[in-house]
Order: sequence, then structure tokens, then C-alpha cells
Amino acid sequence: MAQNTDGGRTGLGVMLGEPTGISLKSWNNSRTAFDLGLAWSLSGKDAVHIHGDHLWHKWLDVENGNLAFYYGIGARAVFSDDTYFGARIPFGLNYLIEDSPVGLFFEVAPIVDFLPDTDGDANGGIGIRYYF
Repeated sequence: MAQNTDGGRTGLGVMLGEPTGISLKSWNNSRTAFDLGLAWSLSGKDAVHIHGDHLWHKWLDVENGNLAFYYGIGARAVFSDDTYFGARIPFGLNYLIEDSPVGLFFEVAPIVDFLPDTDGDANGGIGIRYYF
């Protein structure tokens, strides 16, 4: 999972921001992962938000733990009075605490919705995951 380890580890946790909910990350190898979110949109739409992303990581040199800059591409759906479908372009930082199954992340994701209309938006937040 970390910079010099093959993947296969899965992390489950929470994300706080827009949206707020459950986050799941599954590492394919040391550089790529899939990220899924099931959350509640707090932007005034009272909506359920689901997203899935494919992420690429660039490991940075830090003294303790493992820190990666990541970017990706994905999709999202928002279910409310109006249903939205669109593409996400997430990027952020992922920090794996040394000698711990805990990881922290910060993310921003510009969004282009295609349905029901073409429109731009953004998601962002912080989170924590426990890897097992």
C-alpha cells in the first residue's frame, strides 16, 4: 500500500466536507487505487451522493510516514428532487501514518455534470480511513 509495497489493502472511513459520508479506498498497487464514496450532500439539496474514482499517486519524500499527491478521473451521481450525473477530476494529498493502519486525506474535485443539464460544480473535504 505504501510507496514501496504492493497494494491489495482496503481502507474504510469517513469524509467531511461536501459531501459528508463514508469513504472506501482499495489499492491496486503502490501507485493506483479505486476510491468510492457514499455520502450526504450538505449543499442545501438534501441529496444522496455516490462517486467512484480511479486514482494515480506520486509519492513524495517525507521524513515520517508516506505522503502522496494523487489525481484521478471518476463519475458521480446525486439523487435528490433533481438527479445529477457527471464526471469528477479529484486531486489531493494522502498521508499514511507510519506503523499504523490509519490514513488521512485532503481532496478537491472539480465536477462537470452532464445530466440533467451541463453544469460545473466542485467537491472537497478531509477524511480518515482505517486500512485492513
